[in-house]
Amino acid sequence: MLDQVKYIVAVASGKGGVGKSTTAVNLALALQGAGKKVGLLDADIYGPSIAMMLGVPEGTRPKAADEKHFAPIEAHGLKTMSMAYLVTDQTPMAWRGPMAAGALQQLLGQTMWGELDVLVVDMPPGTGDIQLTLAQKAQVSGAVIVTTPQDIALLDAKKGIEMFLKVKIPVLGIVENMAMHICSECGHSEAIFGDGGGANVAQQYETKLLGSLPLDKSIRENGDAGLPSVVADAEGQIAQHYGQIAQSVIAELQAGAGSAGPEIVFQ
Repeated sequence: MLDQVKYIVAVASGKGGVGKSTTAVNLALALQGAGKKVGLLDADIYGPSIAMMLGVPEGTRPKAADEKHFAPIEAHGLKTMSMAYLVTDQTPMAWRGPMAAGALQQLLGQTMWGELDVLVVDMPPGTGDIQLTLAQKAQVSGAVIVTTPQDIALLDAKKGIEMFLKVKIPVLGIVENMAMHICSECGHSEAIFGDGGGANVAQQYETKLLGSLPLDKSIRENGDAGLPSVVADAEGQIAQHYGQIAQSVIAELQAGAGSAGPEIVFQ
């Protein structure tokens, strides 16, 4: 039930392995830290990960809110829903596209989200059925594109941007992960995956570079431990990066970037 959700923000990437789910989780927590009521939907049907990243115990199952709706699982103050709450870690989601799209519709529409300022949706990588289903079934306010500086990742990020533009969903901006490696021994910094790629793509598509995150092992360690960086070290530099990204997203949403509903166009 989305009738009390003010904004829906899709966090997406053109390819896997760029830190999209990490960004979605920390962005949701940073938005909450900014005083917003926030929900988080794991729309990655084939590879759900937010339950682990939020420290939700394996085997946790949503309770029925009524005969037709689930009550979301609360984690670190967020209202969350994921396919991981409905299957075991050993269950492969060997489904064709329409089945996965149908599962997304159920998670999205049959969860009792209640009153939310922002529903963050962690999308699967790519530009397939799930992305089109979300565009058709929900009024998405905007998309945040996650990438890394490598040319191949930026190429796929551009495809993701193009897809959202075709379905009339505004791109709120780009988050660049692994932008800089800082040596833990000597402090030397080096752009080992390339430099300035996220900013160049943002300029090309007339959108914003919302933020750049360093290649920092604490981000991975905190996620694996179920305590994302925004929670594990709320005053730390990484949390501050996510806080700035959240403020930029809020500003873009309040500017009315998502005032028009999506129109699906096939060419």
